[in-house]
Amino acid sequence: MKKIEIVTSLIEVDDINELTPQDQELITSARAACHNAYAPYSKFSVGAAVRLANGKVITGNNQENAAYPSGLCAERTAIFWANSQFPDIAVETIAISVLNNGKPVANPIAPCGSCRQVMLETENRFETPLRVIMDSESKIIVSKNTVGLLPLSFSAQDLEL
Repeated sequence: MKKIEIVTSLIEVDDINELTPQDQELITSARAACHNAYAPYSKFSVGAAVRLANGKVITGNNQENAAYPSGLCAERTAIFWANSQFPDIAVETIAISVLNNGKPVANPIAPCGSCRQVMLETENRFETPLRVIMDSESKIIVSKNTVGLLPLSFSAQDLEL
């Protein structure tokens, strides 16, 4: 028997001003994107903003549907749009912000499993880390890459014969 340890290192800041101007801009964009979410059922509005390697910022938000699970999360909305419009440009950072019943959440909300898988695929596709910034009213958590949020993940290598 062998013990395997998985360690994830995150950075936590208490104030947006502790971040770089570029990260502050990304969080501000994610916060604004929350207000355009279509979340009439859950009232859980999520905004995401991605920064591409060319400096372009793309936003997305969750889009619910009465026929669950036909909706789409903010993270995937932003990443898919970015990849469809800029297929050869790496996604370098994603910021995620949440409003619950119109109010900022107290603690950062991590991406769901499906979003983490898409983020990891994007990271692998461009062979560059995809930083993840999770925003909230009380603190901000930053992961230097997606693989830290999805250890023991499924990837293209698992499909090889």
